[in-house]
Amino acid sequence: MLTHLPLCSIPNPKKVLLVGGGDGGILREISRHTFVEQIDIYELDQMVIDVYKQFFPEIAIGYEDLRVNVNINQGVAFLKAVPEGTYDVIILDAFECMGATAIELANKEFLESVARPLHPRGVMSAPADSFWLDNFIVEDTIAECRQILKGSARYAWSTIPSFSWTIEFVLCSTVGLAVDFEKPINPLDTKNNGVAKGPPKFYNSQIHTTAFCLSSFAKKVGSAKF
Repeated sequence: MLTHLPLCSIPNPKKVLLVGGGDGGILREISRHTFVEQIDIYELDQMVIDVYKQFFPEIAIGYEDLRVNVNINQGVAFLKAVPEGTYDVIILDAFECMGATAIELANKEFLESVARPLHPRGVMSAPADSFWLDNFIVEDTIAECRQILKGSARYAWSTIPSFSWTIEFVLCSTVGLAVDFEKPINPLDTKNNGVAKGPPKFYNSQIHTTAFCLSSFAKKVGSAKF
């Protein structure tokens, strides 16, 4: 979901940056998108890649995509140095979620470093705080994303059966035509699986749209216009 929500929401994304995600699972999912021409990943720890390739090859298979360029380095530092307007999509696969509990991923300086390398109408996708948390106040994060990236910003969620829990996301676009994240205008071609061994087991266009439907209590706590 962290992959397909942004990539299916804009037309013809060609360059994708993944910060984190060393297990290769997101790379595998990006490989399903035929329009993508370049996939850059910045992973801090080579050991993460090696362990997944050895013990979880069905996940690490994402590294077999020839479009993937692997960089073992600090992704946050790279964001500050990469030329402006380089990427159509930036995916942040970090353990720290955007929201009240975040430190680096929610501050103004970091969001500015993400906005600069994004192409006009480019999209950022990142994990977000869960609406199940007592201190769920995501409207501040949404408002700051809109202010800095100057485009659309939405909050979404999905389930994770393996964790028996939910996972939440923030999606933001840069200045340009508004992005309606609820409508997948660039749907997956289910006949093309990239390097994956089969079609997605969870994601489809209907799941995409419903990811933006919030429960009544979450809407009440998060008073921003989601």
